Amino acid sequence: MRYGLIAGSSRFPILALESARQLGHDVVVIALKDNAPAEVEQLGSKCYWITIAELGRLIEILHEERITEVVMAGQVKHTSLFSSLKPDWRLFKLLMSLPARNTDALIGGVQKVLEEEGIRLADSTLLLKPMLAPEGVISARKPDEEERKDIDYGRRVGGALAGFDIGQSVAVSERACVAVEAMEGTDAMLRRAASLVNGRPLRLVKVSRRRKHLLFDVPVAGPGTIRTMAETGTTALAVDAGRTLLLDKDEMLSLAASLQISIIGYQPEEA
Repeated sequence: MRYGLIAGSSRFPILALESARQLGHDVVVIALKDNAPAEVEQLGSKCYWITIAELGRLIEILHEERITEVVMAGQVKHTSLFSSLKPDWRLFKLLMSLPARNTDALIGGVQKVLEEEGIRLADSTLLLKPMLAPEGVISARKPDEEERKDIDYGRRVGGALAGFDIGQSVAVSERACVAVEAMEGTDAMLRRAASLVNGRPLRLVKVSRRRKHLLFDVPVAGPGTIRTMAETGTTALAVDAGRTLLLDKDEMLSLAASLQISIIGYQPEEA
């Protein structure tokens, strides 16, 4: 198969490209400047670098390469929406038509524009299905009773927020929501939460949007998440099974075991 891959931040696009290579797929990379890791250049059959503001150029590349199916892999920094970059006319037209500039509205608008050009936006986990979190206790250590109580509370809070496109994570301590993720990302949220709890343990709950597709903005956790959890006194991580990517899973679980961090996959709430 021949795909286009829009590469954002984290190791997500690298792992997707490595998997595509193993499966024998031909992938053209469209890497987002200030987001995508440099390694993606070596992993695709071709690589183009564009900014988040160049929707027209993205469409030109896909047509030039005769690509009709494209995958989004990796997150786009939400703060990019407030950067000094000037949108090209295609993106400007799209932005003016949106009721809000949140992730769902923006990427949903891009999806519609691509479809009008004969290009389908495919499931972003298409090449990484084995990396999706399973249901149940994933780590060596099971969560204790206090952690489960905090997680249950955090999942109720996260579920309530999931439809508002605010963020994907909440930090909980002693059945209180200490912090909610917004544009700063999970690591920054955990550090902010740790500054508020005076050494009390935190629990991290990541939720997926209440949508039926996985086209974009899929929750991701990996070794970096575990290191930040250890740094901030966060003892347990809860994720949505089948809808959260565990990057570098073996390393992540080994690190969690050495740091006595518990990881649990839960059946996601229905849309």
